[in-house]
Amino acid sequence: MWLVMLREALLALRANRMRSFLTMLGMIIGVGSVIAMLAIGQGVQARVEQSIKSMGSNLFIILPGATSANGVRTGSGGAPNLTVEDARALSGTREVLAVAPVVQSNSQVIYGAQNWNTTVIGSTADYFTLRDWSVSEGYAFDQPEQQAAAQVALIGKKIASNLFGDESPIGETLRIRNVPFQVIGVLGSKGQSLDGRDQDDTVVIPITTAQRKLTGNRFRTSVRMIMIQAESEQAMPRVEQDLRDTLRQRHRLAEDADDDFTLQNLTAIAKTAAETTAILSLLLGAIAGISLLVGGIGIMNIMLVSVTERTREIGIRMAIGARPGAIRMQFLLEAVMISLVGCLLGVVVGVVGAYAAAMAFDLLVIVTMSSMLLAFGVAGAIGIFFGFYPANRAAQLKPIEALRFQ
Repeated sequence: MWLVMLREALLALRANRMRSFLTMLGMIIGVGSVIAMLAIGQGVQARVEQSIKSMGSNLFIILPGATSANGVRTGSGGAPNLTVEDARALSGTREVLAVAPVVQSNSQVIYGAQNWNTTVIGSTADYFTLRDWSVSEGYAFDQPEQQAAAQVALIGKKIASNLFGDESPIGETLRIRNVPFQVIGVLGSKGQSLDGRDQDDTVVIPITTAQRKLTGNRFRTSVRMIMIQAESEQAMPRVEQDLRDTLRQRHRLAEDADDDFTLQNLTAIAKTAAETTAILSLLLGAIAGISLLVGGIGIMNIMLVSVTERTREIGIRMAIGARPGAIRMQFLLEAVMISLVGCLLGVVVGVVGAYAAAMAFDLLVIVTMSSMLLAFGVAGAIGIFFGFYPANRAAQLKPIEALRFQ
């Protein structure tokens, strides 16, 4: 019986192909929009999570405070009041795994006839542990090289590609501000950071070398920032308070004085960013889902027209013994068929549209089986929900009145 009803439903749809396709169009657009928006939203979320992972885990960043001269105030980081000695003191804080003072500048890097403007970071050997940054080729400098202010450098993938091409840079000498540095390692790929900076466009050298050879700063012990890694996420509130107390004590700040530094919890910032992108992904899917509702209303309207056009047919079927339940099921099957076929075509449109957008706008898209199954489930529910009223109306027709309908 079910096979007979299904065949009758397919025949009814084929009899009005153009109208059936136009009815499906709402579902095609709706399902395609939902899948494409969810794929783009999940891609954005994955990129944010990748950027968060590339930063390292359980991190704090301490920046110098502001300074004022002749009524002009600098922003955070303007005062040279963070030092290497501060970093050493903070390394003794309980539940701290690693501490890395950092100096940073933009400089032209030269190798032979090639040159490239990049970010030069001076730090300690702990910097690679703290950032969870592997070395894909060569090795990272160690404590003795750091203490000796060795002129060695590790370069990011982008610099290796732009300066050395297909050649191995290990053992080669490049110049930073006319100071020669031997390349001892190539850093593993990190991708973009949360602020959009390409982390592979970086040179890392020992902090002692940077302070003595490159900065030209009379405050040679001052640093741009101090990065700290806590033992666990649960320990971060305690570590944050201990770090603040230690620095205030070292800087001899009165109890009622403001901090002369800025302490940032990168894990909290990263979590906020991840939550925001997750909400954005759901919002995009919900907005696209409105078109599914419009498609469902279109199905109900067309099915009502179909019931009206086939009133005499319904009367004949009832007169020869068809029960109201069978009539109801037939029209309900037609509505569900329209919805599911439209959904199938919509999945194809959504997947193709998502990858087309990825190629056109350099986006990361993630099409998951769960999003497609969700689309099919919603489409089936819409077909049943919006098809039930026309089907029930057909089932409630009186045979005599239906046969008299012109």
